Order: sequence, then structure tokens, then C-alpha cells
Amino acid sequence: MIDLRSDTVTRPTPSMRRAMAEAEVGDDVYGEDPTINRLEQRAAELMGKEAALFVPTGTMGNTIGIKLHTEHGQEVICDSRSHVLDWELSMVAWFSGCVLRTVSADGELPEWQHYRTAIRTGGDNSAPTGCVTVENTHNMLGGLVYTLDSLDEICHETHRLGLKVHLDGARIFNAAVSLGVSPARICGDADTVMFCLSKGLGAPVGSLLAGSAADIARGRRLRKRLGGGMRQAGVLAAAGLVALEESPPRLATDHENARLFARGLGLPTCPPTNIVVFDVSHTGRTPAQIAGALKAEGVLVSPVAETVLRAVTHQNVSAEECRSAAEIVKRVLTSGT
Repeated sequence: MIDLRSDTVTRPTPSMRRAMAEAEVGDDVYGEDPTINRLEQRAAELMGKEAALFVPTGTMGNTIGIKLHTEHGQEVICDSRSHVLDWELSMVAWFSGCVLRTVSADGELPEWQHYRTAIRTGGDNSAPTGCVTVENTHNMLGGLVYTLDSLDEICHETHRLGLKVHLDGARIFNAAVSLGVSPARICGDADTVMFCLSKGLGAPVGSLLAGSAADIARGRRLRKRLGGGMRQAGVLAAAGLVALEESPPRLATDHENARLFARGLGLPTCPPTNIVVFDVSHTGRTPAQIAGALKAEGVLVSPVAETVLRAVTHQNVSAEECRSAAEIVKRVLTSGT
């Protein structure tokens, strides 16, 4: 199978497996796992933040980040196709007691002007805005990357209104490679940032939440409430440390493979990172039907919307496999069966 469902399907590299087998561990709930401590320190350095927290999943990292900046009964601003809205089981409501208010830019990344119109100061009949969330790269918009100017403006103007910004940077290293800057430059003005180890970076498990020392101290208690105290999890953190050092330089290959795939399909635009979304409404079949037909041909992709399929390149698919997958997808889309 050529598995393009997600970059979460990546398998740990031999060097990650060795590091896991040899990891020095302790009880992380007591702060005594040296490998987790090193991972958190390194993540904070890379993000330009005071501290970081190792969590099992990106959803937990986003949940904690938003909780840190909000109070019950507030609103959280996000894009209408953001991960925190569509793929995190309403955790903003369940854990933070907040309502998500969405903005949309008609298939493009929302700018400050879009966020500004959604922010509320509160009153007798409306709930106040608690914080603003930004997703970079943007998953459902095909891995789009915010320009630095746009992201800076969103953060600066949000802060000017006395509000905080949480950055869902699950694939922030892909964004950094695309822009040719450091991750710290991208998230420098965000109050908190979450990024995943288990997507393009290829580690088997884990994400990091980074921010101020005070926020991360509070976040550690919130992680415990969510069941994220993992004890001797240095065996997982060890793979994350390897991923942080070895994986970013090869993300450009994933981006080029995504462009190979997109060109093979004849799409009008090429993806900036490793995600290709394509509309199949012209076929008269549902994305699930087409995904089933592709599976029978040896290609796995994900239905992600009513008329849209998604393919994601990663370290375990080659350029030749991406070319082959594109040929198969094109044939299935035009076959009528």
C-alpha cells in the first residue's frame, strides 16, 4: 500500500528505536524523567519560549493551551475549518467551557481583518472573546502557510486588545521549511504554541506545548487532569529528541513529493508543504467511494469533507511512490466506476 492518509502513519527510524531502547527514564509526574526534561528544554529553545510541556497528543496540547488563556463562558476565535473545531471532539467546550466563533476567508487563510470582526468585548447580551487561535500550517486548506507579516499582525493586534494567541503549530516545522525561517520566528509573538512530533517529524508519539514558564507550570496541572501524566515516558521522549534533530532537514523532500503528486493529478496549484487536497465532486461519486476504489488499487487517502479527498506525503513514501499514486488516482477519477 502507498499510504497517503496522513503523516501520522510514519514509522520510527532505526535511530529513534535505538534511542528509545537506551533511554534513561524516571517518573515524569515528579519531574524526574531526564529524557523528558531534555526534550522539553530543547523544544522550548526551538520555539523561543521559556518552557515546554510534553503531552501525548496535539489535541491535548491545544486543549491545555486554550484553557490557559480563557475563562468559562467566553468565546474562542478560530478559522471555520480549523482542527480545534472539526477534529478535537469539542474539547474547547467540554474542558474550557468556551464557545468557538469562526471566521472564514473563502478558502484562503484568514487575515487580521477577519479575526477583528469576530472579536467581542462582552456586554449584556454577548460573551467576551477569550483568545484567538491560529493554525499554521493549515491542515484542511491544503497545508497553507501564513506569511510572517500576516501572522505578526494577528498577534500584535490581538495583544493590543488585551487578548492572547494560541498557535496550533502541529506542522510548524513544515511551515518553517517552506518560509526558510526558524520555528521560533514563526511563533515568537504567540503566547503558546503546540507542535507535533508524530506527524512529519516521524516520532511514534507525542506533542509539545511551549510558552511562558508560568503558563507551562499551570499547564502541567491541566495535563494531569486530562490523564496525561505518563510516568516513565522517557522511552517516547527519546524518539522525539531524535526527531527534532534529524527530521526537519528532510521535510523539504516531503514538500517536493507533494508537488509531484499534485502535478501528476494536473491540479492548477501546487501545495506549499506536504498536504494535497482535491475536489472530486465532478466524478459524481462520494469521497468515501473513491477512497474505497483507490484502496483496492493500493493507494490510501482520506475523505475529509463532503467533496474533498486529502493526501499527505511523509518520510515513508518515496517520490516514485507519489508518482505512481498520482497515476492511480487520476485513472480512478476518470474511470467512472
